[in-house]
Amino acid sequence: MASDVLVVLSTFPPGDGAAAIARTLVEERLAACVNLLPGVRSIYVWDGAVCDEPEQLALIKTTQDRFEELRARLLELHGYSVPEVLALPVDDGHLAYLGWVRESVRRR
Repeated sequence: MASDVLVVLSTFPPGDGAAAIARTLVEERLAACVNLLPGVRSIYVWDGAVCDEPEQLALIKTTQDRFEELRARLLELHGYSVPEVLALPVDDGHLAYLGWVRESVRRR
């Protein structure tokens, strides 16, 4: 069963900045819910060097039709010069939950 719901991944440095951004995305109805998972360890290449940094992962639930606005707002608020913004389609799920996501981000 195909769905218009997306899970968007983004990483943030440790601290309260991610929570403030998450709250903004929910308050502006661009995200139905944002889960913040602390204790993520990210290993990546940046400016030619391998980096190993603590981060927190945000799991952001939204819909396809709200994604462009969510991405633009996330890029505006995020502190990284190249933030992670990956939208993963939700192929199936609990219908009541998917409906709640849709209703939560519906334009008013």
